[in-house]
Amino acid sequence: VQLQASGGGLVQAGDSLRLSCAASGRTFSVFVEAWFRQAPGKEREFVVVRKSGDIPYYADSVKGRFTASRNTANNTMYLQMNSLKPEDTAVYYCALTNKLLAGSHAYYFSPARYVYWGQGTLVTVSS
Repeated sequence: VQLQASGGGLVQAGDSLRLSCAASGRTFSVFVEAWFRQAPGKEREFVVVRKSGDIPYYADSVKGRFTASRNTANNTMYLQMNSLKPEDTAVYYCALTNKLLAGSHAYYFSPARYVYWGQGTLVTVSS
């Protein structure tokens, strides 16, 4: 599976941005999709995860502002980001794994759980 992320850019606080992540290859084997972000000098941080057949689960820091979705027809994930804040500035990564576990989403908060990664797209929010 290959992932191509796009849509990052420079915006002002309060603006919106939509990220895309196009998947190709053996995508039928993928059951869990996620977005992470990494700010300069910080560790990669969980943003949202969506297990197959389930609704997205968001980090508290983005809940109510970000919305994850996907278009099955073109194998593309999206992250709609509204009311952006300077602290949202980071490189955003899409990630996939074919390991599906029932129950708590916490297992998927760690970047180590994911097999496939996009190259990252930079989002910069100015104040």
